[in-house]
Amino acid sequence: MNKLIPLQDAVSKIKSGMTVMIGGFLTVGGPNLLLDAVLETDVTDLTIIANDTAYADKGFGKLIAARKVTKVITSHIGTNIATGQQYHAGELEIEFVPQGTLIERIRCAGAGLGGVLTPTGLGTIVQEGKDIINLDGKDYLLERPLRADIALIGASLADEEGNLFHRGTTRNFNSLMAMAADTVIAEVRDIVKAGEILPEHVHTQAIFVDYLIKL
Repeated sequence: MNKLIPLQDAVSKIKSGMTVMIGGFLTVGGPNLLLDAVLETDVTDLTIIANDTAYADKGFGKLIAARKVTKVITSHIGTNIATGQQYHAGELEIEFVPQGTLIERIRCAGAGLGGVLTPTGLGTIVQEGKDIINLDGKDYLLERPLRADIALIGASLADEEGNLFHRGTTRNFNSLMAMAADTVIAEVRDIVKAGEILPEHVHTQAIFVDYLIKL
């Protein structure tokens, strides 16, 4: 099945109030064309799950600058001045999650697990409101899975069935996010016929990808 759809059809699937996972690392490997298109809509009140908040003028950081986001679950905000300003003004809720914990919580959702135990964050604000589990005399935080209504991810290459190849470090969060959302839209640079990507080069399997848009 050819999963390629027009950009505007993809954008129409993103609704106000949704929880959205966004792949990429400071825009590298991210679905930046798709995010620019979302910026032009009246969508608001988004909860975003992402490694970082990019920049005020790049990536999904533009959505924060445009005040389309009410909550962010992330590990890093320092490169986006709009994020810090809105956070300190009480206009943006931020759940800070250590980077390793963040990706594990996403992985847990995709794998159907109930959570992950980690000592990271004990004794800090990360611990607030979370269960502490003691195993063999050692305390761990119970970090619960993170799941989204929709994941917007990037890829270097796709086939028509939706199998994805991510070049180099552009893979980052993309593959695991594709497993942890109800709907997955991948923005890709090139699309080939099914079977033209070697099986060992498939980083994100087609079963996790609902739609493709081409740069």
